[in-house]
Amino acid sequence: MDNFAIRWSQNTAYGIGLLTSDGNLSPDGRHFYFVSVDRELAENLKTAFQLKNKIVRRSRLRGGIEKYFVIQFGNVSLYRALNKIGITSTKSKTIKSVLIPRIYFSDFLRGLFDGDGTFYTFWDKRWPNSFGYQISFASASFPFINWLMEQLAVRYDVKGFVRRGDGVFNLRYVKRDSRKIFAVMYSPRPRLFLKRKYNKIKTAFQKDEVLAQMRKSEPG
Repeated sequence: MDNFAIRWSQNTAYGIGLLTSDGNLSPDGRHFYFVSVDRELAENLKTAFQLKNKIVRRSRLRGGIEKYFVIQFGNVSLYRALNKIGITSTKSKTIKSVLIPRIYFSDFLRGLFDGDGTFYTFWDKRWPNSFGYQISFASASFPFINWLMEQLAVRYDVKGFVRRGDGVFNLRYVKRDSRKIFAVMYSPRPRLFLKRKYNKIKTAFQKDEVLAQMRKSEPG
């Protein structure tokens, strides 16, 4: 991969999404460092960039022993190419936007979600039997999270809102727009995605549909 330049594809755009969210670019202008508690994500990154590097399993003590997976690789050409599209070594707080071809934006978005995205469910206390859920994206950079919100609004007609968390900004989408974003990210079903998150969302949607049918069958 010494002569690597960005040859855009679904896999490449997904991999760039992973690096944007969970990757680290070394200040040396060459090396990349990716850490995840999901080995599947490290494997997906290898596939996305056709890497031969080994995935190393490590552990750290933080309220207990936590296992995680690390892959490190070097590529000057890729490093410079990512700098040109908006991803730098200090990206966590300085990133503002990423130049992604329109046709591959949904794959990039799926990579972002698999890296730093969250899907959670809840019961809305305001109404009985009201099952809710939200998709969210996190970043330490407000300009980036604001850019992402604007991109999703223009491209997919969804309306998000931003909440500030512990050192990060969370871009959230309510029920109907969560379904829209899910459809964008996974239809048609792609090759690279984190199965754990996909299955969690599918299970929630199925539960929501069952509850909706139950409500319809209740006597008025």
